[in-house]
Amino acid sequence: MEIGIYGLGRFGGFFASRLADSCAVKAWSRDPGRPTPPGVERVGEEELLRLPAVFLCVAISALPEVLERIAPRLAPGSLVMDTCSVKSLPVAWMQRLLPPEVEILASHPLFGPDSAAGSLEGLPMILWPVRIKPATFERWKSFFGSLGLAVHVISPEEHDRQAAYTQGLTHYLGRVLARMRLEPAPVSSLGYRKLLEIIEQTCNDSWQLFLDLQRFNPYTREMRQTLDRALDALKANLDTPGSLQ
Repeated sequence: MEIGIYGLGRFGGFFASRLADSCAVKAWSRDPGRPTPPGVERVGEEELLRLPAVFLCVAISALPEVLERIAPRLAPGSLVMDTCSVKSLPVAWMQRLLPPEVEILASHPLFGPDSAAGSLEGLPMILWPVRIKPATFERWKSFFGSLGLAVHVISPEEHDRQAAYTQGLTHYLGRVLARMRLEPAPVSSLGYRKLLEIIEQTCNDSWQLFLDLQRFNPYTREMRQTLDRALDALKANLDTPGSLQ
């Protein structure tokens, strides 16, 4: 199996290196300064777009421009898979901008260089067959399962609904806690140390990823409003003598 990785940012480089343990991986990056992971062959953009499977590891906000640029140059019958952390809009963009003779598989690898530093075993991989032959879809499901990933087939809408809280809320709180400039302290509970871990896990990712998670998931605004109401209600209880939960 030969796979092309389009984009060698923090996640793209990590993903390419892990896939290279199981198959032939070629990669391209617009930034010549990006390092090429061990076991990965660096190629030009034209060569990469002729491969049978191309994985797009680019920022969510950059995806429409990338799709428009690569659409005329993809090989007929090839597969394009996004790796975006939101799904509804990227799926709509791929359906609209990619030619009908190109297959489309939506994915969200719910792991990265921090969470999968030791192993991929048991980590979630979200897939959705957008425009793909059933046999091809089953082959990719089996492939990701063979890497030890826990593969879940979830619709883009349901993915975004859940991810607004399971990912969007975590990143939002991580950025809030970072702005409070919390530091390790000799007198600290396990809970406090867990809060510091949230900062580390979320703020290692780029500011652009944080913005994209909040702006392109249609359910994150509702999540933030729910959080604001919960905080306001809790503060109101604190200011009310004798109040109950």
